[in-house]
Amino acid sequence: MNRKKAGSVRIIGGRWRGRRIPVADVPGLRPSGDRSRESLFNWLQADIRGARCADLFAGTGVLGLEAASRGASQVTLIEQSRRAARVIRESVEVLSKTEPCDVNVLEMDALAWLKTLDRGSLDIVFVDPPFGSGLEAHVLELLEERDALTDGALVYVETAREALSIPVPRGWSEVREKVLGEVRMQLLRNE
Repeated sequence: MNRKKAGSVRIIGGRWRGRRIPVADVPGLRPSGDRSRESLFNWLQADIRGARCADLFAGTGVLGLEAASRGASQVTLIEQSRRAARVIRESVEVLSKTEPCDVNVLEMDALAWLKTLDRGSLDIVFVDPPFGSGLEAHVLELLEERDALTDGALVYVETAREALSIPVPRGWSEVREKVLGEVRMQLLRNE
């Protein structure tokens, strides 16, 4: 698995394909590797264009920026770390010079942001919290409570390999699951 502590990660598809974005030197930051992102965006290829996306626990912002690169209409990146959020903002600024994009970076707690969502405001959500935090379950609860997803919306959850699959909320289905290196990948659909 291509996991780097600092340095850069590469956007692997779309209009910014091949562009590198910096990785902030923040303890615990774990950028999604090329192989897992390639699998994920193969799963999402029919749904990404025009989607309204949120990248919770954004870290490097690479999941959200990959979505924007591949045609998502709106992307919100939520990152609590001031340093990581600053680096993400700088990346968005550089990328948007070549092609304008609707990408917003918010420096705040992801769970607090979820509590502000309107009904049916998201089509795709990326949930990649610190491993072992249990935050993914809280995210799914809040998405349900706020009715924040459109019908048929997709939620990607990334956890540690040894973690159990996240329970699928009532009325949702598991579309895909894969273990790749140290990562368990799950794609859920809100029916």
